[in-house]
Amino acid sequence: MHEMSLCEGIRRVVDQAAGPEVSRVTRVRLEIGRFAGVEKDALRFAWEVVMRGSKAEGAALEMLDLPGQALCYDCMKTVEIAHRLDPCPDCGGGKLLPQGGDEMRIKDMEVI
Repeated sequence: MHEMSLCEGIRRVVDQAAGPEVSRVTRVRLEIGRFAGVEKDALRFAWEVVMRGSKAEGAALEMLDLPGQALCYDCMKTVEIAHRLDPCPDCGGGKLLPQGGDEMRIKDMEVI
């Protein structure tokens, strides 16, 4: 379950970003790409466990979906794709280079 280690990394970043002047983190928004390989239910469970005792304990976790994207070498457009091996939705070409959708990052957080 790599979601636990993902949450541990998020906790380190949140704790560092919050600094001593922040008393509590109330919400963290994550952007998660379609191809990131993150199981959202497992991430939500790990979130509750890992954030105990931190400034983000009890904070809402909001997960924002990012689409998969690829550059089609046949029509030279960047297109959205649902699966890594999908053909180009514009021209039907099969020569696609993934350009996005495998990332996961903290978009922002609310603090008090």
